[in-house]
Amino acid sequence: MTGVLLRNAELDGRILADLRVSDGRVTDVAPALQRRPGEDVRDCRGGAVLPGLCDHHLHLHALAAWRESVRCGPPEVTDQAGLAAALATATPDARGWIRGVGYTESVAGDLDAAALDRLRADRPVRIQHRSGALWMLNTAALAAIGGLAPNGRLWRADAWLRSRLPGSGPPGLAPVGAALLGRGITAVTDATPDLDAAAITAISDAMDRGDLPQRVQLLGAPLGTPLPGPVLPGGTQGPAAGPHKIVLADSGLPRYDELTDRIRAAHAAGRPVAVHCVTREALVLLLAALGDAGPRPGDRIEHAALVPAELVPDLARLGVRVVTQPGFLPDRGDDFLRDLPSDDRPDLYRCATLRQAGIPVALSSDAPYGPLDPWAVIAAATARRTASGQVAGPGERITFRQALDAYLAPLGDPGGAPRRVRPGVPADLVVLHTPLADLPGQPDPVRAVLVGRTVTTKGS
Repeated sequence: MTGVLLRNAELDGRILADLRVSDGRVTDVAPALQRRPGEDVRDCRGGAVLPGLCDHHLHLHALAAWRESVRCGPPEVTDQAGLAAALATATPDARGWIRGVGYTESVAGDLDAAALDRLRADRPVRIQHRSGALWMLNTAALAAIGGLAPNGRLWRADAWLRSRLPGSGPPGLAPVGAALLGRGITAVTDATPDLDAAAITAISDAMDRGDLPQRVQLLGAPLGTPLPGPVLPGGTQGPAAGPHKIVLADSGLPRYDELTDRIRAAHAAGRPVAVHCVTREALVLLLAALGDAGPRPGDRIEHAALVPAELVPDLARLGVRVVTQPGFLPDRGDDFLRDLPSDDRPDLYRCATLRQAGIPVALSSDAPYGPLDPWAVIAAATARRTASGQVAGPGERITFRQALDAYLAPLGDPGGAPRRVRPGVPADLVVLHTPLADLPGQPDPVRAVLVGRTVTTKGS
């Protein structure tokens, strides 16, 4: 096969055309193109052809591990009896451990070692809170790691815990790469902080093998770590270093001078910052520190779960961009609306207000902690409905096309101008079942994905 010819493709929501892909790039777009010898011809049947979608914030290895873990929260598990049943029937991994995910307090309250022992004590058990910020361990698990957390509750201790677990290496990424392709995602930003050499090597190797066909940007690459750069047709292979991840943890904010120094150090190393920020207090601290340190183009706020209206002008003035996840609203919006003070509810996962202020806004999943499906996130951004049907912040709705464009911005420019299919662009393409006008509400719109010269048909 010397190339791919896509026929009868809708482009930009309005025209039907043929597209030729050669050497990993779109080389021709015209109303009709003649097939060349050896070309693989695919009929798009009037379906839209888009650039591959970019998920601007997820966690690759956590997503891979999630797929092999016991579900400990909604919708699969909703009460203590269900949690007990899930743990009782769970099969330990090769190291003898049981790994649970997705827990929330509505299931069985605050879990500690004693509470977990009552549910299952014969094996080491560790359960991750659905936020990803907390691990809860039973007594057997505590003994296995040295008993250094008497109550079994570990906040923001992923790297520390991983260093004390029996060695196994990071989980394989082939299922994750396939799941992403099946949803039309051809580029991702891994937002895991403080990645070690083993994790970076595992991601690079998965890309080299084709297990992870997506282009990858890493926020957690340590400052000064040389990386080979993005995957480009005919170019280098491997992940690229993105903005430097800083976590403003809900469980304990850093000192002002410490945060300011970290921002300055990242900027001095030539990297913007990507700051995890979900509370009002964290946002106030960040904006003050960023103003003191001085902003750098590309600085971004991860999540921005609560943005008070009075702080929006400060975000605009500093030139930061926001990478947010409205997919949390149908996933757990009812909990937010129940637990948040009424004054905070309009501030949840803002989109429209930020855009109107000129702040670039990118959408993302935060998978596995939020829903991976970009089409579900796009629908959430347009409807903002919770599972019970309540609307969380009706004034923050954006249009379907605005939400789609937020997934089409390049990895290096989240919230920037959306990519379009034109001659010369890399051939990371998504073929949809329908024209764009018929797309809203379609639950599974991807017909095929093309990365370079490889066409993956949905279901293959």
